[in-house]
Amino acid sequence: MSRIAKGAIPSPNIWRTPELYEVENRAVDPAGLLESAMAEIRPWTGANVLDIGCGTGYHLPRFAADAARVVGVEPHGGLAELAVRRCAGIPNVSVRTGTAQELPVPDASVDVAHARWAYFFGPGAEPGLAELDRVMRRGGAAFVIDIDATRGPYGRWFRRWLTSYDPEEVEEFWTRRGWRRKALTIRWEFERREDLEAVLRIEFTKASAEGFLAEVPGTGFDYAANLWWRTY
Repeated sequence: MSRIAKGAIPSPNIWRTPELYEVENRAVDPAGLLESAMAEIRPWTGANVLDIGCGTGYHLPRFAADAARVVGVEPHGGLAELAVRRCAGIPNVSVRTGTAQELPVPDASVDVAHARWAYFFGPGAEPGLAELDRVMRRGGAAFVIDIDATRGPYGRWFRRWLTSYDPEEVEEFWTRRGWRRKALTIRWEFERREDLEAVLRIEFTKASAEGFLAEVPGTGFDYAANLWWRTY
């Protein structure tokens, strides 16, 4: 088994089926609305960027095109190896095995931190937020991308599937800590219907996924996202 960083919280989708999560990454936000919103708040041109929970490194080359330096941190050793392979020819990218709770980067060394559906889901993320306080440089910004479960079909499915999830509690958690929210409606658009079906089956239980798929006639759907951010 690949080395797993101590304290890592298992991810039920990308850890088990990284090849399908790659399909998901390609389908999410083809218009680039999330990245555009981030860049309006704090551009990463010439910056030191930290991608927390980088998985197979899907977003690392995108940041590296403009950033001075990009560090991807991933708790799953096997996924980190795939990220290293993906970025082998990009000199300003490095990948390290580690967790959000113990980031393997120096104090005050990060200008832009990015976490997309990784660890920072609200209550319980306090250790990771303390690490952000340690590693962020003055004038920097941290971004956390997560689901807005109050809107859209996916939000409805998510609440139906995970009944313990409380969107109001999550919003209160971030707001109380000084984070701001930009609500965005992005698109998940797949090349083939089969890809959409396969991805929803790794995101939900089989029974839930079949019911949700019955609500989607084509190859995509609108997705409500929260871009949480704060400056340092």
